[in-house]
Parts: sequence; structure tokens; C-alpha cells
Amino acid sequence: MARNQPHSLAVGGLAALAAALGIGRFVYTPILPGMMADLGFTAGQAGLIASANYAGYLLGAVAAAAPMPLSRRLTLAVMLVASTLTTLGMAGLSSLWAMAAMRFAGGFASAWVMVVASGLVLRRSGEGQGASRPGLYFAGVGVGIVLSALLVAIVQGAGLDWRTEWLICGLVCVLLTGMAIAKIGAEPAAGGARTAPLPGPHPGGGVGLLLAGYGLFGLGYVVTATFLVAIIRADASLRAVEPVAWLVVGICAMFSVPVWLKAAARWGTLRAFAMACLVEAAGVAASAAMATAAGMLLAAALLGATFMGITALGLLAARERARGDPQPLLALMTAVFGVGQIVGPYSAGLLHDRTGDFRLASGGAALALVLAAILGFAAWARGR
Repeated sequence: MARNQPHSLAVGGLAALAAALGIGRFVYTPILPGMMADLGFTAGQAGLIASANYAGYLLGAVAAAAPMPLSRRLTLAVMLVASTLTTLGMAGLSSLWAMAAMRFAGGFASAWVMVVASGLVLRRSGEGQGASRPGLYFAGVGVGIVLSALLVAIVQGAGLDWRTEWLICGLVCVLLTGMAIAKIGAEPAAGGARTAPLPGPHPGGGVGLLLAGYGLFGLGYVVTATFLVAIIRADASLRAVEPVAWLVVGICAMFSVPVWLKAAARWGTLRAFAMACLVEAAGVAASAAMATAAGMLLAAALLGATFMGITALGLLAARERARGDPQPLLALMTAVFGVGQIVGPYSAGLLHDRTGDFRLASGGAALALVLAAILGFAAWARGR
């Protein structure tokens, strides 16, 4: 039974990320075009709602760095329930500011889920128990994206509106939340918050550079992650790939983390982080330079193949460099990531409203990812 406990924790973490991030955070992307058409939102207003979600994510990450009044498992359960309620709540709103407030609350809860679940899962890896199974754990975001893409396509195919899409996806989050709580609740605390400090091979090396690179990654990936489906719907010649593109993102995300972890084992975590940023930069650039079905699918595939890999590699690199309990540094990483996410969607929406398309915003996002790669290489050199 004890040998199954690590797997139970990883599966619980997968379900948690699928509910709070894969669906709760990213389902906004495929639902967004229908909302914009029905409610008359501009790209700037849509970006404002997205940025509100990321502002909540930032605040949640900062709050998660403080000592917790509840156990980590109970905190995770509370935040999963809160995230699910905000997903369901979007179905009943029409006001821009009400939606922004709801997405802010959802972002706050999802950051706690990311920080606490990562702390629970990754610290077991540091204890040498083989418990983290990070490929399985981080695949949760891709699983949630795939589920949401399929659900949205089914609802749209049935002729139902965007409110039904939020409702159906929220109900699936209820099931995933129950699964996560059951699986993680069954795992013993293993010393709770006072387990032995994690030995890091490069304690302190290049942390500042890593933080800056991770923030730029947050800025660079989020433009495509927020507006990819809207970009496709705006061009009548691309409509055929609209139901497929977000599904491609999710499928590639599901299988990306093990690939990048193998790359990290060969090249080192930070060099793999930098290489993944360069690959993602190529995908973001493709969304701007290749206004064809093949270009959009390439952008979707490269986004899915990298963004969770980069997330995992960044957090693993931070864990390697943490002195003692990694959760404060994981929270700081999540916070700087959140800063980039706040800036990205709103500024991209405003650029769209001024220029009429997302090419300039996507070009800037690709540049941010190239800079993130440079900082990743620099952090690796500093920590050698």
C-alpha cells in the first residue's frame, strides 16, 4: 500500500491542476470568442478580464508564501472548491467588471492550488521517495485543456451558448475536485510542513536570473494562450481549425513534461528551460507570421509542447536552488510569473484595438521568450 501512496499523490495533483488551471484558468480561451460576440466586448476588454485573472494569480501566489493557518492539504481542498465555484459563477454574469472580479477570485484560488500542490508533490521528490512523478502531475493542465476543448466543441456543436460552456466545464471541475481531495487526502503528511530540507545541487545559484526569466516567460506565453482561438475566429479562412487548435494545445501539453524532464536530465534543468523558451518563441512567432491553418496548428502545437514544460522546469530549478522548505521560493516564482501574465493580455488587447490584429503583440511576446531563454542560459552559467 505504501508504494502506491506516491502515485496517489501525483494523481491527486493531476486532478487538482486539471480543475483549477487546465479548465478553471485556461477554458477562458476557447469560450472567449463567443463571449465577445454576444456581449460586444473589445479585445482590450477581453484582455482586461484575462489580466484580472492573472492579477488574482499574482496576489494568491504572494499570499501562499506566508505561513499557512491550515494544513497544506486542507488549504488545497478549500482553494480547489473556491476555484470550481468561480468557474461555475462565470455562467451567470454579463458585466465586464463582475466578470473581472470573478476571474480575479479564480486566479487567486488557482495560484494557491499551483503553489501548494507543487510544494506537496515536489517536496516528496526531494525526499527521495520517487513520489513526485512530475510528468504525471504537470500533465494535469494538459488533461484539463483537452477536456475543456472537447466540452466546448460539444456544447457549440449542440447550438448552445457560452454560458452553458462555463456551466458544463464547472460541473466537470466539481468531479475533478472531488477526485483530487480524495487522492491527496489519502496521502500521509510525511512530517507535514516540517520535513527535512531539500538538498539542492546548486543552492542559490542564479536565482535572480531565473526569477527574471520566469517572469518574461509569463509575459511571452500568455498572449497566444489567451487569444489563439480569437485570432483564428477573426479570419474566416481559418474557421475550420478553430475546434481543433485548442485541443492540439492540450494534447501536446499532456505529453510535453516527460520530454522536457528527459531533456533536463541530459542538459541540466536551466538549459532545458532556455531551450524550451526558444521553441515556444518560434510557436508564438508562427501565430503572427503564418496566417494559415498550418501556421495556427503549428503555433498551437508548439505552445502546448512547451508552456507546461517550461513551468515544470522553472519550478524544479527553483526547488534545486531552495534553501530548506521550497514553498516560499515556489511562491515567489509563481508571483513573478503572475506579473508577466498581468501585463500580457491587457497590453495585447489594447494593441489589437489600435492596430486591428495581434501581430505586433505576438512579436513582442516572442521577443520576451527569447530574452527568457537568454536569462536561463545565464542562470545556468552562474550556477555552474
